[in-house]
Amino acid sequence: MGRHELASQRRKSSALMAAVIAPVAVFFAVGGSTHPTAAKEAAPVVAESDSPVGLQLVAAPTDYLRQDTPVGVAAASRMRMVSRFLPAGVASERGLQIRTIQAARSISDAFPAIHQIGGVRADALRWHPNGLALDVMIPNPGSAEGIALGDSIVAYVMENAGRFGLQDAIWRGMYYTPGGGAQRGGYGHYDHVHVTTTGGGYPSGSEVYLR
Repeated sequence: MGRHELASQRRKSSALMAAVIAPVAVFFAVGGSTHPTAAKEAAPVVAESDSPVGLQLVAAPTDYLRQDTPVGVAAASRMRMVSRFLPAGVASERGLQIRTIQAARSISDAFPAIHQIGGVRADALRWHPNGLALDVMIPNPGSAEGIALGDSIVAYVMENAGRFGLQDAIWRGMYYTPGGGAQRGGYGHYDHVHVTTTGGGYPSGSEVYLR
């Protein structure tokens, strides 16, 4: 075999080897490490607000990947699908107005430790009978954990005051308003967080409640 023929065969072999190795290298670069300590936490990717399917991609917890996760699905496994639509929570929505329903569903979704939320009931004041108020019942309300949970719920509704149309919240003798902050007084409410909204009217059945 001549030198020119031998060189030509070597060039063809090198080109073939490069064609095989390149996709493999890209595959491993995209897949990332399967070792839990080496994997970087994925940044959340949020769907556009007009997404027709109502879903969003969020970063999975750091322990979502196990050491035995195949390399080929490692990157995809760092994401999980979450619906943008809030399901009905623990509160009965009968007689509640739109913003009160939004608040009730959001509290149920954000605080799974809450198992009971009161809504419409007879009362001398108009808030509960008109579907404008919620009673978020706190498990073990006198314990340190119960007090911390109630404090967290008050902070949450205050942070989302615009979205809920929040008028006020009451918890452990404190009266909270979006514009005025907290006032101490004889307001009671030591076993539940009282939440009042501006209502927004009664639902027609076509409403969509979003996270």
